[in-house]
Amino acid sequence: MAGLLGRLGRFSFRRRRLIVAVWLLALGGAVLLAVTSEGPVSTKPSMPGIESQQAFDLIEERFPGSNADGASATIVFVAPPGGSVAAEENQRIIEAALAPVSGGQQVARVVPPSAGGSISGNGSTGFASVTYTVPSAEVTDESRAALAAAVERARAEGLTAEMSGSALKTGTKMSAMELIGVAIAALVLLMTFGSLVAAGLPLITAIIGVAISFLGVWAVAGPLGMAVTSGMLALMLGLAVGIDYAMFVVSRYREERHGQDDAELAVGRAVGTAGSAVVFAGMTVVIALAGLSVVGIPMLAKMGLAAAGAVVVAVLVALTLAPALLGFAPDRVLGRARRRGGAPTSTRRSPARAWLRLVLRRPLVVTLAGVALLGVIAIPALSLRLGTPGDAALPATATQRQAYDLRADAFGPGFNGPLTVVVDARGAADPKAAVALVAESVKGTSGVVSVSEATFNRPGDTAIFSAVPTTSPTDERTKDLVESLRAARPQVEAAGLVTYEITGTTALDIDMAQKTQAALLPYVAIVVGLALLLLLLVFRSIWVPVKATLGFLLSLFAALGVIVAVFQWGWAADLLGVEQVGPVMSLMPILLVGIVFGLAMDYEVFLVSRMREAHTHGKPANDAIVTGFQQSSKVVVAAAVIMVVVFGGFAAANEPLIKMVGLGLATAVFFDAFVVRLTLVPAVLRLLGERAWWLPRWLDRMLPHVDVDGEALNEEQPEPERTSAHALSGR
Repeated sequence: MAGLLGRLGRFSFRRRRLIVAVWLLALGGAVLLAVTSEGPVSTKPSMPGIESQQAFDLIEERFPGSNADGASATIVFVAPPGGSVAAEENQRIIEAALAPVSGGQQVARVVPPSAGGSISGNGSTGFASVTYTVPSAEVTDESRAALAAAVERARAEGLTAEMSGSALKTGTKMSAMELIGVAIAALVLLMTFGSLVAAGLPLITAIIGVAISFLGVWAVAGPLGMAVTSGMLALMLGLAVGIDYAMFVVSRYREERHGQDDAELAVGRAVGTAGSAVVFAGMTVVIALAGLSVVGIPMLAKMGLAAAGAVVVAVLVALTLAPALLGFAPDRVLGRARRRGGAPTSTRRSPARAWLRLVLRRPLVVTLAGVALLGVIAIPALSLRLGTPGDAALPATATQRQAYDLRADAFGPGFNGPLTVVVDARGAADPKAAVALVAESVKGTSGVVSVSEATFNRPGDTAIFSAVPTTSPTDERTKDLVESLRAARPQVEAAGLVTYEITGTTALDIDMAQKTQAALLPYVAIVVGLALLLLLLVFRSIWVPVKATLGFLLSLFAALGVIVAVFQWGWAADLLGVEQVGPVMSLMPILLVGIVFGLAMDYEVFLVSRMREAHTHGKPANDAIVTGFQQSSKVVVAAAVIMVVVFGGFAAANEPLIKMVGLGLATAVFFDAFVVRLTLVPAVLRLLGERAWWLPRWLDRMLPHVDVDGEALNEEQPEPERTSAHALSGR
């Protein structure tokens, strides 16, 4: 492989104008396709195989035109102290406020506050329900403005008014954080390379690659039914790995130019060696992301495939566009001192050298300390509780949070997450009596406050009614209630000759959490298994892939421990702006596994491939650790710092879900890069010694030989290249 990639790098260097033109044409084509396409579609989240989803599907089938997936909104009205929202004057104010909302083009119906249902027992609080004909992603700004105007009008007349609901969600949008992340990346690259050209080249290539990826996802989003979140994930990961991969190639080129005047040969050697690591690192990321398809969540599968496509583009850009751009400035990327013939800064005086000396002096102590540290941090993960943080997790100043609190105070916490019961009475002799039997059974269940009147479809064979729990949507007791209702179902169904299912937003969240939790271990097993085979092929070692995987698991559980401690237990919640603690987002663990595993294997391949290269070229195992660490640790540190800062910026967001994702990714990358890869990896390799590179002979014969160490380059390149490699080894 190294020989093939080396020839590709030299071709790109020689034909740099052609390569740049091809990539610019690809960018132009992506722009044209994106402009002429319908773009991302507004699809409702679906999860086949769970009861809540089956119930929603039944509602759509038996209640045509009911818009079961339509957006909704709730406006909560509170009368002045001592007053009642049922008073004639307050009713007039509420009707006038709701009139513009009722006339909206996207509004299906508006149900004002009414006694016995949406007005509290003391009359002080009432709420209006607004149902839309379109999903939340398609609700226009005009429709949201009408809701805001209704709230403001009621406030102007002396009522307290707040609003909540899915109609208020505006979806994922671009923000200044992406630009801030790029600026920080530029600063880190400048500090790493000491050259504006060398720092700018990875940024330029990454931006071109991620633009093609994002626009490509936008172009195919309509036919493939992708939501905008697929493009956002492709953007985030494409930018992350794009910078990393190009930076690795540029860094290796700068090393190859030390003592080597032929820039083309240096590019070929850089792409042949560093490019091999990039290819296999990219393959591990693609495996992790494409593996999301096995979870059984269509939306998650599409997000994973879109991001995997962005990673493939980033690999191709690093292998072709980066060497082509190096051809336009072969010397300027070296920095002033290097261009004047000076030697690179001695690694013997670097902090990396001092840190490595400490690690290798006491490898067993360092290993035990590192594992113990991550193990202690991971302890909270044992209490992981999955769910969907709702309005209760928003800042106290948000109108959604205030509406949530007002309803909870007036009606009880369960009113913020009622359960929906769908009864199929086609087999019953008397459907109404059968539905009444089901309603009576649900109402008599401990933990249910009230049951609404049943609504039948036109044929009269299917009914829907709501059951209000005594506990909040995220309370563990609500989950127990749903399980109790479903456990009692067989007897009721047999008595009434009906079937019924429990659904609603709260039940859907519970079912999603259970399914994703059940899918987590199979997903980890598939991804880790495939990656182990790939790493076995790359390093031709038993222990290196095993060590890499165990290190990733340590980082993963430590990051989950931080998430649970902050968002579920409330530790340092005030410091991070977390207003309300609750369950961890259902998709968070799987997303964390998919994204962090890929990035962790990037660092593993970049770091250990240099150690294996040195060992393959004749250095003893311990000397190879030193050589590989010194040559790659600087790049790994720079890449990790960029990722931690960028992801950490998302942790400062106001949206709780974005905050959770940002904190999880930032902590996982930090633990994996600095504790696992830069500390535990050299310590464990030092303990293993020559055994680290052991591979049974029978397995060695079975595995195909893939040259990732550059042996083919040594054979096909002239003596100056051998001299350069000799100088690189430190002899």
